[in-house]
Amino acid sequence: MKKYVYFFDEGNKDMKKLLGGKGANLAEMTNMGLPVPQGFTITAEACIEYTKNHKKFPEGLEEQIQGSLKKLENKSEKIFGDVHNPLLVSVRSGAAISMPGMMDTILNLGLNEDTIQGIIEKSGDERFAYDSYRRFIQMFGNVVLGIKGDLFEGILDEIKKREKKEIDSEISVAGLKELVKEYKELVLKQSGEQFPNDPQKQLKMAIEAVFDSWDNKRAITYRKINKIPDDLGTAVNVQEMVYGNMGNDSGTGVGFTRNPSTGEKENFGEYLLNAQGEDVVAGVRTPIPLDKLQNDLPLAYQQLINTVNLLENNYKDVQDYEFTIEKGKLFILQTRDGKRTAQAALKIAVDMVQEGIIDKETAVRRIDPNQLNQLLHRRIDPDARIEPIAKGLPASPGAASGKVVFTADEAEERGKKGEEVILVRPETTPDDIHGMVEAKGTLTSKGGMTSHAAVVARGMGMPCVAGCSDINIDLERELFKVNGKIVKKGEYITIDGGSGSVFAGRVPTIEPKVSEEFIKLLSWADKIRKLGVYANADTPEDAKKARDLGAEGIGLCRTEHMFMAPGRLPIVQDMIMADNKKLRQNMLDKLLPMQKSDFIGILKVMHGLPVIIRLLDPPLHEFLPNYEETLIKVTTLRLIKDDDEELKRQENILERILNLREMNPMLGLRGCRLGLLHPEIYEMQVRAIFEASIELTRQGVEVKPEIMIPLIGHVNELKPIYNRIKKIAQELFLSAGMELAYKIGTMIELPRASLTADEIAKYAEFFSFGTNDLTQTTFGISRDDAEGKFLMQYVEEGILKENPFEVIDIEGVGKLVKTGVELGRKTNPDLEIGICGEHGGEPNSVEFCHNAGLNYVSCSPFRVPIARLAAAHAVLKEK
Repeated sequence: MKKYVYFFDEGNKDMKKLLGGKGANLAEMTNMGLPVPQGFTITAEACIEYTKNHKKFPEGLEEQIQGSLKKLENKSEKIFGDVHNPLLVSVRSGAAISMPGMMDTILNLGLNEDTIQGIIEKSGDERFAYDSYRRFIQMFGNVVLGIKGDLFEGILDEIKKREKKEIDSEISVAGLKELVKEYKELVLKQSGEQFPNDPQKQLKMAIEAVFDSWDNKRAITYRKINKIPDDLGTAVNVQEMVYGNMGNDSGTGVGFTRNPSTGEKENFGEYLLNAQGEDVVAGVRTPIPLDKLQNDLPLAYQQLINTVNLLENNYKDVQDYEFTIEKGKLFILQTRDGKRTAQAALKIAVDMVQEGIIDKETAVRRIDPNQLNQLLHRRIDPDARIEPIAKGLPASPGAASGKVVFTADEAEERGKKGEEVILVRPETTPDDIHGMVEAKGTLTSKGGMTSHAAVVARGMGMPCVAGCSDINIDLERELFKVNGKIVKKGEYITIDGGSGSVFAGRVPTIEPKVSEEFIKLLSWADKIRKLGVYANADTPEDAKKARDLGAEGIGLCRTEHMFMAPGRLPIVQDMIMADNKKLRQNMLDKLLPMQKSDFIGILKVMHGLPVIIRLLDPPLHEFLPNYEETLIKVTTLRLIKDDDEELKRQENILERILNLREMNPMLGLRGCRLGLLHPEIYEMQVRAIFEASIELTRQGVEVKPEIMIPLIGHVNELKPIYNRIKKIAQELFLSAGMELAYKIGTMIELPRASLTADEIAKYAEFFSFGTNDLTQTTFGISRDDAEGKFLMQYVEEGILKENPFEVIDIEGVGKLVKTGVELGRKTNPDLEIGICGEHGGEPNSVEFCHNAGLNYVSCSPFRVPIARLAAAHAVLKEK
């Protein structure tokens, strides 16, 4: 019979897939001899079988649970369900990949009207017993029976009001007994059934609830955001209860072996005396910084620090741990690799190399390339003369401005429409994650640095200010008050997750500076990677930013963006409107010095590095006024009849727009087709490139221009343009009395180009895969239409695993890329090949490019560090 249940002393840290992260780590700590409450783990395989089996336990599971429960009774010297000496347990989920706050926990399971008497007898503390009982009913009612937590909280608040108490731990025994009674009445009213009294029934229902929680809405959302597979299932951990709510010599807390926001090597965490674990992370009471524990319980504090240092040395990574102190005795409830900000991750990785804990390759491997995005977040401009209206805890770095909203649903709705919103809540719960994803930042009035809001925000790289007790939130009236000021829904605020400050209105922000650790770790990555990393940049400013961030060249300089500048657009439009070649050439002569100036700027910034300049690509009608707007102008002028000259001009524009309009412009007169029909346009651009290169060379600037011809589908389209470029170069170099190295290449963005790459490579000296258009032409879909109408549904329903415009479609588009590489290099083994679509900065796509044998990837400047790290990961993964 398959083994579905493992006692903690039967597992180890390498069994995460089977026992989940939590179960494997509990087993590891047990084997290390650390003070861990005993228990057993029901495997993730049991969860998968349960789901497949229409929510029925697989054969043998119940017997194995009972066998392990018996073993736990023997070890604890307590009996589950006994009136005099009851064993109480916690039931927790634990997937193979950590999903903080996503799954559900139940404490104090096994309590009923009979066993509570045994707890009172054993502890001599009636208040503690009823406090544990009311917590159990609330957790079980919420997690297992699906009753909203707010309903329980409402009853709790009412009791506190009656007794005129501020915090839960001050409620009298009589108040707690009344709370238990009213909670049970709520359960009956909401579920239609009495609260279950039988501990065995409680246990089975709790295990089923944890299995079911794998597929709850917030867990599915978290997995989708973090690309965690849906078929892993979750393990269930059943563990003997220890109590932090037995008085002021007891307590509970969470901590990190290093600061998860900054990476500093310090004992970071929070705790509460006379409390249970959920109190710390739920934000019900504002917790106390961990270092104060050495004043409250010095012996337990020292034992805790010694223990967690052992954990970090064992796992060779920052540990996020939970602990309980029961009557002065320490217990470690769980440990896992700590989630951290990108800034902290870099510092920790570099520090651990310098401390001799890990090597450089491990440090590089440990940083998720996408995390680097967080380091490029904006921060408050230090020159801005502003005073915060409130101050909270700096839970997750970054600055953000947005309109205040008070519900996750509204944050999601408005965020998806492109509005900037800040989600303001007393505290967040896992049910709010869909709103947090769409908001620019989160502000909570309760909770600490390890609250749900803080952990989730740090994981997403989103600014968060938590525990901001200065603000008084009125959810009903949709406003908050702070120091006499009222801020209503829809008004702008700015939060600074790095300092914990909250400001009224929009506040100026600036771009961040990269840290020493950032530079150092990326220099290690550069020594590992084989792929070059270029950037897409159309201006000298973008090129400089790209170079500063480590770009080794410009992989795509789009010349059409230069035509859109206000001072040039009228000349471009006159060129398009010209009804003969001579007029068109006059306009092009005006544009030439402007284009030359553009290229001088970019080539100068990128001195010594290659700059790939794409000749004009879009159809000409994109530079003309909008058809509908022009039609309205013409119609109005015809009705007014007072400006014949302007009417004639607008009619000419309308006629030209109609002549140039196409049913499907993406597949129409654009790219090289435009260059073949109107060769004078490309000739002007080529002349500008070479004249700029000659001028800079005379100034002592090393230039490496590469000219890219777009949308080649047939080698016969490439030949005439290639020959014209060669002829212009020869003329200009002869006139200048110098020779310059340059390359002529093409974008491969049509399936036919990939399939005939061997022919194209007879002329092209480099290929650059334009994977945006290659994806459109391979799938036969228009990105602009598809993403808004059906593509996202395809992803949600699993028709496509990923959006192919975000992550390269390896089976289809990828196959065309590989074919193009293979055929191109068959003709020219030294052919330089890169990619310049948006995929160039996406880590999975970068890995594919490495495996396909490309020379470089090119991406937007801010994604250059991501691509550098992803390229190193590709090499390490291959190893």
